[in-house]
Amino acid sequence: MIFHINRMTWKADLGEEQRRAGLELLRQAGAANPAVKSYVVGPELGGEFEYSAVYVVEDLDGYWAYLTHPAHVRSELGIPLIEKFAAIDVSDSDDPDLAEKIAALQARNFREHPEVAAVVAQAASFTVPDGSRSPEKIGSN
Repeated sequence: MIFHINRMTWKADLGEEQRRAGLELLRQAGAANPAVKSYVVGPELGGEFEYSAVYVVEDLDGYWAYLTHPAHVRSELGIPLIEKFAAIDVSDSDDPDLAEKIAALQARNFREHPEVAAVVAQAASFTVPDGSRSPEKIGSN
């Protein structure tokens, strides 16, 4: 199993309606995607971010299906609403190369969705699971 965790803080000048719409995009990324076995979206309790979303997928095929599902791609286009973003993954896999394989899927996703890569390139703070902060590096793996 892979738990993909997105942590975010909204821009301070966002209205309540924009915040609700952003959270709904995150919920739809879980609800509409058959590869997502379970998910939760809500306030981050005790952390440094305002909200988090956790998506559970079975394996790398499920991870790819999550990344490329239209509901997830739509949620990524909401990145301009976010002041700070970080993603991490937690897994029970014993594959020593899992982190590299996930990073390769993330990079492939940005290559195959240039509109998302363009939005990420403009983000104030955006970190993917391998710790990449530069959108140029994210897309070049």
